[in-house]
Amino acid sequence: MKIFLDTIGCRLNQAEIESLARQFRKAGHEIVPSPKGADLAVVNTCTVTSSAASDSRAAIRRARRLGAKGLVVTGCWSTLEPGKAAELPGVRKVIPNLQKDLLAADLLGVPQEFFDSEPLARQPIPGIHARTRAFIKVQDGCDNACTFCITTIARGASRSRQLADILADVRSALDGGTQEIVLTGVHLGSWGLDLATPRHLADLISGILGKTSVARLRLSSLEPWDLDADFFSLWQDQRLCRHLHLPLQSGSETVLKRMARKTTPNSFAELAQAARAAIPEVAITTDVIVGFPGETEAEFSETLAFTKSMYFAGGHVFTYSARPGTPAARMQAQVRHELRKERNAALRVVLEEAAKSYRSGFIGQTLPVLWESKNQLKDEGWLLEGLTDNYLRVQAIAPEPRWNQFDTVRLTAETTDGLKGILCP
Repeated sequence: MKIFLDTIGCRLNQAEIESLARQFRKAGHEIVPSPKGADLAVVNTCTVTSSAASDSRAAIRRARRLGAKGLVVTGCWSTLEPGKAAELPGVRKVIPNLQKDLLAADLLGVPQEFFDSEPLARQPIPGIHARTRAFIKVQDGCDNACTFCITTIARGASRSRQLADILADVRSALDGGTQEIVLTGVHLGSWGLDLATPRHLADLISGILGKTSVARLRLSSLEPWDLDADFFSLWQDQRLCRHLHLPLQSGSETVLKRMARKTTPNSFAELAQAARAAIPEVAITTDVIVGFPGETEAEFSETLAFTKSMYFAGGHVFTYSARPGTPAARMQAQVRHELRKERNAALRVVLEEAAKSYRSGFIGQTLPVLWESKNQLKDEGWLLEGLTDNYLRVQAIAPEPRWNQFDTVRLTAETTDGLKGILCP
């Protein structure tokens, strides 16, 4: 059977379709790069914003339009709105998040234990979701109660995977030639707290670094309240990427309280300072929501000023999107949509200037780059694009395609969102 896998949204969704790909391959099926001619398409949906929910529906319709013979839908949007998902043309089955781990076994009619034996070496998913980096799901669900977040409703309570299972997935990826592992979860920093013998994320990181030959280990988003200054001592192992994504969400203490975030601007700034003291040239990126219910001009000004003061290496700005079922959707004083967009544009300028300043500080340095994409040029060879460990996006021209390989690159100039470089001999 030819199977097409599609996903919308976060890195956790990417990790899940990579796991599905290994399971389907183990059962003898082929993962294909397009819905055209596919016997089955599996779409992993998202609903973190109204735009993500719309993109999820569009992906399902697109898979049907391009020729997938059958559709199975899973993920956050279809979990919250299974009836609407089932009504879309071609959808045979809707699998809720809590049953997603059993999706392949149920569809193929094999016991789950069939997949628990020695896993196949990872192969990148063909098509638009091909990644040199392997995304490894270590945890699911969340016990936080941020008032804007629908994901906690869609994903359920926090659940950690066992270290042995995670190590097996990491080794499977390394056996397939993966050079960089990315650890993902809904609430990554809570890994281990719910295990019979409670553990900390630091134990997981130390276990992977100590028991595998991973060349690069990267962490996805971490809530700032899960970390302390001692956590950053892990970066003495240079295989751990110098990149921390710490969602701020607001630079106003009063807005953070309405969001039910377990942090303040002061504690966030202290954590960032500790990280920078322990990890030279670390890239700290963030997420910020603008237009949260009740956000006044004074509160937005606080966010703008605090974001400027943090000198982030980059970040995402989200216009607040009311998600039905969340406390924030029921709050009074919803901000006008036009004002939300204006604030989004203003904050994006701040983050873009900060990112540009961070990037420009590396011009003239030489750094290892792992190449993630390649495009053949007419006369000059191949245009390569990849990432440094501190998440600088780098382009360089090479005489041959060097996908999923490391090169030392001298960084020479800026691009729109990254840097240009020259391969060192």
